Amino acid sequence: MFVSLVRTENYRHILPRLDGRVAVVSMNRPERRNALSEEHMRELTDFLKAAGGSGEVSVVVLKGEGPAFCAGHDLSEMVDRDISFYRHLFDVCTELMETIQAIPQPVIAQVHGMATAAGCQLVATCDLAVASEEARFATPGVKIGLFCSTPMVALSRAVGRKKAMEMLLTGEPISAREALAVGLVNRVVPAERLEEETRALAAKIAEASAFTVGIGKQAFYRQLEMPQPQAYAYAKEVMSLNATAADAQEGMCAFLEKRPPRWRHR
Repeated sequence: MFVSLVRTENYRHILPRLDGRVAVVSMNRPERRNALSEEHMRELTDFLKAAGGSGEVSVVVLKGEGPAFCAGHDLSEMVDRDISFYRHLFDVCTELMETIQAIPQPVIAQVHGMATAAGCQLVATCDLAVASEEARFATPGVKIGLFCSTPMVALSRAVGRKKAMEMLLTGEPISAREALAVGLVNRVVPAERLEEETRALAAKIAEASAFTVGIGKQAFYRQLEMPQPQAYAYAKEVMSLNATAADAQEGMCAFLEKRPPRWRHR
């Protein structure tokens, strides 16, 4: 069962817990501003895959301990390495980002402080993001001679082309309010309400059938890059299959009978 996998002693760099049907995972390297070492990324991926395969989880919340959300890659393990190491490291990073979007449960970033480089990539990759008014976002690799090329993939798919290029070329941080305006985050709230607002959003999503949400999340990402006629053909088939599912039939009947649905999550 999933609850057996969220014990703190299973991990060194993350703090996982299950709160109802919401799985919360905290990056727990505050002394390193939650920088993403290889081991840290592997732990996050392992946790997310466990959550993704669990019928007990409807939503995942990703947060950070300490003053920062995430400072990007751990540069201390990236000095004087050969190209095979860098390829391997970015493979591990890519697997983490792809896992976030591959699991059926929506993943919400709860951002309380700075999110830079691969930390900004995490925010851009998550399905939703709630930020405190103090949060800041940047892709500053250009300032240290290492362009944020992998963060660029997620960033350029989350915000407009001109804003993405500005962030990548200047490395300058943007405020939470600007991140909201350009589509990098969904909501900006006072710091003291960040956890409450994030949990309220997670709880609202968890009210729906987890099976149906999983179908929708997968379909959303698959259709994004399709030409419109292909996207409609794909979406039509997904929706037709969805309509035959137990929860869709229950939901339609519940609506017609003016009663709350009783989800079976299948």
